[in-house]
Amino acid sequence: MPTTSQRPFTVRETPARILDAAERIVQARGFNAFSYGDVAAELSITTAALHYHYPRKAELGTALIRRYATRCASRLMALDEAADSTKSKIDSYVGIYVNAITQGRMCLCGMLAAEYLTLPADMQAAVRDYFEQNEAWLGRVLEHGRAEGAIEFAGSSGDTARMIISGLEGAMLLSMPYRDVERFMKVATRLLGGLYPPARAA
Repeated sequence: MPTTSQRPFTVRETPARILDAAERIVQARGFNAFSYGDVAAELSITTAALHYHYPRKAELGTALIRRYATRCASRLMALDEAADSTKSKIDSYVGIYVNAITQGRMCLCGMLAAEYLTLPADMQAAVRDYFEQNEAWLGRVLEHGRAEGAIEFAGSSGDTARMIISGLEGAMLLSMPYRDVERFMKVATRLLGGLYPPARAA
């Protein structure tokens, strides 16, 4: 019996359903610990159907990262359009991590970064692209905020963005054994608190 839906899905829907299932599994177990059999069992389809759409596991992995990165880029664009202040953009960015933790998931690319040396070259490149995309967006937000006087930090915006993302990914990883959002938020609050001058912290 399908675990994702009671309605049989069409051939056209199959690739997206495969990626949905694979993403959930990889976020929970990692790439090396999942197999086509896991996805097939969840979707109640044959492994031959998976190989039809994604002949090799590496192709599935690369498609998974690229789709994840595309969704992330859309979310970041939405934050730019919806949030007025630097602080609200940064807070909303942290909220993306919080949402994943509440669902019992790791950041997909954070999970894959831990397995980086064992990944195929195309997947390694896609993981790097994902983090560079996030660093570029956050760097622009930080630079704009500093120019407006809303935040303060030493050094380059790029280095600061890298430090923040590294800290959030690490806090997310260490919160997962406890499934504790509050544990993550305490680290995130300490990590980001230094950005805001005391007079503007409220």
